[in-house]
Amino acid sequence: MKIYTKTGDEGSTALFGGTRVPKHHIRIESYGTVDELNSFLGLVRDQAIDSHYKKVLATIQHHLFTVGAILATDPQKATLKSGKERLNIPKISLDDISFLEKEMDLMDEALPTMTHFILPGGHTTVSYCHIARTVCRRAERLTSYLNENEPVDKHVLMYLNRLSDYLFVLARKLSLDLQAEEVKWIPEKL
Repeated sequence: MKIYTKTGDEGSTALFGGTRVPKHHIRIESYGTVDELNSFLGLVRDQAIDSHYKKVLATIQHHLFTVGAILATDPQKATLKSGKERLNIPKISLDDISFLEKEMDLMDEALPTMTHFILPGGHTTVSYCHIARTVCRRAERLTSYLNENEPVDKHVLMYLNRLSDYLFVLARKLSLDLQAEEVKWIPEKL
């Protein structure tokens, strides 16, 4: 199989199910940003961090491929009029969302109480995690916008929302593990 097909040379691409849309379509922006997020999570996972977080991030990366598959599918071609699934697309479940919540709760037990907003930084690994968090927020915004025009599975929106929270808590936990200072944002008085 060749990696290049030349079918997108005119600025369009095919969704799962065959529908062709412009490469700038909000659906493409949504799953493209999820793909970008997945790449940043790979970067975080490649850092010198606890093996538990590497395993969690690998699980999340698999979930993000599922999210990408859902977003890359034309919803009109995914199900029949009877409601039966036409295409075999994996789903994001409430268990996947609970997984993130449980992981956050475990990390929160070890973290000091947060009293201020925190500026990203303090260590390269922590900064990579914050970049992933902001890309996740962008993916969530784009998917929310897509949902206004074409319905998106509500678990996808919930998962992206929870994942950005998870990445924030992970950045704090990595700061603690790496003995990096958390820089509090304290507004300057004018």
